[in-house]
Amino acid sequence: MAIALVGILAWTILTMPALADDYNKEFLVGADFSGRVLTDSSFTKANLRESKFSKADLHGVSFFGANLEGANLEEADLRNATLDTARLSRANLKNANLEGAFAFNAKFDDATIDGADFTGVDMRQDVQDALCDRATGTNPTTKRSTRDTLNCY
Repeated sequence: MAIALVGILAWTILTMPALADDYNKEFLVGADFSGRVLTDSSFTKANLRESKFSKADLHGVSFFGANLEGANLEEADLRNATLDTARLSRANLKNANLEGAFAFNAKFDDATIDGADFTGVDMRQDVQDALCDRATGTNPTTKRSTRDTLNCY
């Protein structure tokens, strides 16, 4: 009986969903989240200037209104993330996967986007056109060309 109870308890703990972290409105300039699993966490209106998220799992994360100027998001998983009104100026998005992200009013001025996958990203046409002017590379995970994912013509 005790062994069965321990087994059930262990199964319950291992199968429980991880709780998402809340970093809303936090001052996290230069913070290092590299390689972390932050699925569904919220960084709404957080100051993340020069922060590090390389190889982080940011699937479904909210960066609504966040300051990500100069942030390193190289090889980050940003699928289905909310980037609306986020500032990604000078951010490194090399080989990042942004598939399905919502980035309608996001700013990508001077961002590095080599190999980034923008499949299905909702963004303004003028921003998309500006990204097409410098889109290069192929995402190593999805094998999609950055230009193709931005629908560059």
